[in-house]
Amino acid sequence: MGRMIAGRLIHLAWIMVAVSFLTFLLMFLAPGDAAAKKLNAQGIAVSEAVLAQARESMGLNRPFLVQYGDWALHALRGDLGVSYKDGFPVSGKLVKALGNTAVLTLSSLALALLVALPLSIVSALKRDSAIDNITRLFSFVGNSLPNFLISVLLMYFLCVRAHLLPLTADRSVMGLAMPCLALSIPICGRFIRQFRAQILEELGKPYVTGAAVRGVRQRYVLGNVLHNAAIPMLTVVGLSVGTLLGGSVVIETIFRWPGLGKLAMDAISNRDYPVIQGFVLLTATVYVVINLLIDLCYRWIDPRVRSTGGGA
Repeated sequence: MGRMIAGRLIHLAWIMVAVSFLTFLLMFLAPGDAAAKKLNAQGIAVSEAVLAQARESMGLNRPFLVQYGDWALHALRGDLGVSYKDGFPVSGKLVKALGNTAVLTLSSLALALLVALPLSIVSALKRDSAIDNITRLFSFVGNSLPNFLISVLLMYFLCVRAHLLPLTADRSVMGLAMPCLALSIPICGRFIRQFRAQILEELGKPYVTGAAVRGVRQRYVLGNVLHNAAIPMLTVVGLSVGTLLGGSVVIETIFRWPGLGKLAMDAISNRDYPVIQGFVLLTATVYVVINLLIDLCYRWIDPRVRSTGGGA
């Protein structure tokens, strides 16, 4: 276990180096002058003298590798620079936005699981029944519609027509409801389809038939089925966290939720390169950490994984 964690941390370090280098290179090669963008964002009149002084203070006159090395050393200490737009530290902006995105992501994931898991079980146990057909239809529709279209439909029916929820999200429970629904519906559709398929596969195995012949109660058989299906289902859930983080960029922008997605979109619009760099680095870290946590869950659920040292 210790070797696995150490190996994954080394893997994380290499990923961070590669991601940060490529992102920094793209920012370096992007058209336009970063110093001029910073001055314009702060409302400072740009002249040749002021621009030259800004480039000197920002270190833009130095070679690329020197600039990257300096940024990387500061990043190791938690200093990701300051925003071109308002001059605030990038680290503080990212931490604040990450908390809001984590609330939205975990709420959406919890809602999707609360709906998808029981529906998947009932749908698999009552295969080809009316409830199975309705559940599969909901899964197909939810999985097919893009996030922005679901957001528009929810805004029209729940906000404009029914006046049940606020149109613009805030940090209250009611404000969280709309972006949470918009994120959870597609994920719920995906969960239902894949959970149902996995449960059906387990139900068709010989040990289920043997247990039924011996008169074992259905709830005990279902418990074993769900335990054996847990690893592939957990993989789906773990990968969906990344999907939720990606989808939150659109949802947070539409509903004005103050998370990482909205912060990234604002930074792209303003060409706020330090914030973009920090966002990409943080997102890559989250992906690798989630994969590590999934591997640890594998070892907890299935002793065979612990004995062989395998993982995802």
